[in-house]
Amino acid sequence: MNRLEALHQAGVSIWLDTLSRELLDSGEFARLIADYAVTGATSNPTIFAKAITGSDRYDDQLRAAVDAGLRAPQELFFQLALDDVRGAADRLRPAYDQSGGRDGFVSFECTPDLADDTKATIEQALELWERLARPNVMIKVPATEAGVPAIEELTAGGVNVNVTLLFSVARYEQVIDAYIRGLERRLAAGEPLDSIASVASFFVSRVDAKVDPLLPGDSGLRGRVAIANARLAYARYLDRFSEHPCLADDRWLALREAGARPQRPLWASTGTKSSAYSDVLYVEKLIAPDAVNTMPDATLRAFADHGEVEPALPVAGAAHATLRRASVAGIDLEAVTSELERDGVRSFCDSYRELLSCIRAKVQTLPVGDLAPAHRAAS
Repeated sequence: MNRLEALHQAGVSIWLDTLSRELLDSGEFARLIADYAVTGATSNPTIFAKAITGSDRYDDQLRAAVDAGLRAPQELFFQLALDDVRGAADRLRPAYDQSGGRDGFVSFECTPDLADDTKATIEQALELWERLARPNVMIKVPATEAGVPAIEELTAGGVNVNVTLLFSVARYEQVIDAYIRGLERRLAAGEPLDSIASVASFFVSRVDAKVDPLLPGDSGLRGRVAIANARLAYARYLDRFSEHPCLADDRWLALREAGARPQRPLWASTGTKSSAYSDVLYVEKLIAPDAVNTMPDATLRAFADHGEVEPALPVAGAAHATLRRASVAGIDLEAVTSELERDGVRSFCDSYRELLSCIRAKVQTLPVGDLAPAHRAAS
């Protein structure tokens, strides 16, 4: 058994935190599924900006769309990226079927310019869901104040939601409540619950990147605050979605009996940003049943080479103690996570604007009208 298969056997779903036409067309994505125990994929505006602007593999499709009269950069982006998501979903469909709909998902994000607009987020998410038309896709919605009611509405409407840009346990509580309310509305309306899947994506390394410079050098806390924060989030997951009737929330028990699935915790931003830490730190320290870890390609391959699988089930008491020490050292974690949420939205917005700008530039340079026969016929 290789290291990644051992990680999978420990209960962790391994998702790839990148997606591109090259990855799909070259067969590399299929190889990662076959040989690296990959059972899912995630994307975001930054990932697609790099994929589309850094490759000529999209040029023929882009030419065909423009030749057919399409000009809006956002719609051109959707046409290109949604094809990639559908392709990835089709390759992951066996994992979805074999897991009974628990795994095998690929995520696509609502455009970040809508992060503070509940109504527009809902409308776009529903459109994307319909266009993707695959049971094993998820629509990513940021865990902003405006995103929380959108999560409820989309869940009630039957959309699989990947809640992204989660940093604080307090916000996570709101997200869980939104998911449960959405499921309750489906149940009251007589709609099935067993087709709904959701993950809550807790960003990890960005917390340490923000906190470490604020800590005294002799605190012994550098590289530990993010893990403690994530472990507390996992403890809340266990509390809210317990399988034991004597421990579980009554509302959740009623939903589970009706076929609902728990909203699984997902560890995002798990590539190590500091060279002082192991390149697999945020994989090894967050091994727990039912968790998902979406890894950049470099982290995936690093773990395949030298990662160790020693189940590190979160101990809430130790995590609380770490965060108390951080508080004594002057860390206001609530303020840090609020800032990270704003920074995350701003960063994705910057990438999205850059992406649209690059698509405009590509359109101006492509020899429109000189299409390959296959693309002309398709258009």
